[in-house]
Amino acid sequence: MSRPDVVVVGAGLAGLAAARDLEAGGATVTVLEARPRVGGRVEQVEIDDGRRVQLGGEVVGDAHTSYLGLVEELGLTLVPSYVAEPGEITRQVPGAVDVGDWPSWFTPADRASYDEVEAALGKVLASIDPADPWSSPDLEQLDRLSVGDWLREAGATPAVLRLKELAHLSLADGSIERTSLFAYARKIAAGGTTGSYDVARWENLRVAEGSATVALTVAAGLRDVRLSSPVRGVTVRRHGCVVTTHDGEEVRGGAVVLAVPAGPARDLEVDGVSDERLASLRRQRHAWAAKFVAAYDEPFWRARGQNGLSECEGVLGSTWPQQHGVLSALVPPERYAAFAATDPRTRTREALAQVAALYGPQGEAPLQTWTRLWGTDPWTQGYVTGWQPGDVVAVGPLHGTHEPPFYVCGSDQWVAGYMEGAVRTGRAAAAAALAHG
Repeated sequence: MSRPDVVVVGAGLAGLAAARDLEAGGATVTVLEARPRVGGRVEQVEIDDGRRVQLGGEVVGDAHTSYLGLVEELGLTLVPSYVAEPGEITRQVPGAVDVGDWPSWFTPADRASYDEVEAALGKVLASIDPADPWSSPDLEQLDRLSVGDWLREAGATPAVLRLKELAHLSLADGSIERTSLFAYARKIAAGGTTGSYDVARWENLRVAEGSATVALTVAAGLRDVRLSSPVRGVTVRRHGCVVTTHDGEEVRGGAVVLAVPAGPARDLEVDGVSDERLASLRRQRHAWAAKFVAAYDEPFWRARGQNGLSECEGVLGSTWPQQHGVLSALVPPERYAAFAATDPRTRTREALAQVAALYGPQGEAPLQTWTRLWGTDPWTQGYVTGWQPGDVVAVGPLHGTHEPPFYVCGSDQWVAGYMEGAVRTGRAAAAAALAHG
């Protein structure tokens, strides 16, 4: 096969979106993927009754315009996500399982403190332009602060601190004590909201055919996708680039799009790119997390007035219903080591015991379960980007930018990650490469 115009490293959503737009713009593309499948952290299985169970990314929100646009172009269907599920949220801490808007350990004074903190957060949000964060006069100050330290400065009561920590455990991107206030505030501002992370805006939609169907559909339309082809190194020159696979094959192209997560990207030998750019790319860190999924005959939690959404201090940081009778869960970074360090049978037993504590004994009798250890999977090495205090300034304004003929994309290259980050930056990388010729 003749030399492609562009070599794309990685066939997750970012690499696939980039390759699709590049080919639509007239470029020839070769995509190299380490795994024997496409999709990256988006994958699905079909069980005996025909349900497609999502083992990776699932939900998107109103502000995820790049992803929503791609879904429409592919002729797939968007439907309401778990936020439309009847019932109330559940919160679990040692000694208490509470159903409803407020936990039992909240007092009227705590509610007043919560409102005061939200008002203070609104002022922080107003000072940040999510499209140009480097223009913020308070960038360094806010980036040095953890969310936890800022909450204490804002007068949050211990109960409010605990509730905020529960919310962060549920998102599995890092404790309030290890999350940059600036990064958190920019993330919220990017979603167009004016208070704390709001699932009704960020996670209100899903693809009816399955989120992994997006990746599979894009891949089916591409000219040259090579699976089981892990990359060892990339050499970038003005006259052309060389991508070397682990088995020594050299794939030459006019440009390279690097579309792998920050962790695996650090493992690559990259030559011909500025030290500053490599330092920025390699400075990004991932939140180590796992996903656990259990399929049941019915959504049994509804009979108890629960909606399947939970925030927890157990090994599972959260649960939510991904579809009829299928419950998804995340293991946050603070619980990952204990979860990953034991045998698969113990992991499953402990996760199901927590589901049963939340929703009743039926939780321990699923039809089937699945676990994905993203943190220690060599091709992901994590979940979403984790921004600890000081990380935004350390990564710097080269984040998400390009050095032609070297282009970068992936969920890590957008403020809040997620599937939107993959598609948004993949399409942006393609546009930049096509504009550069």
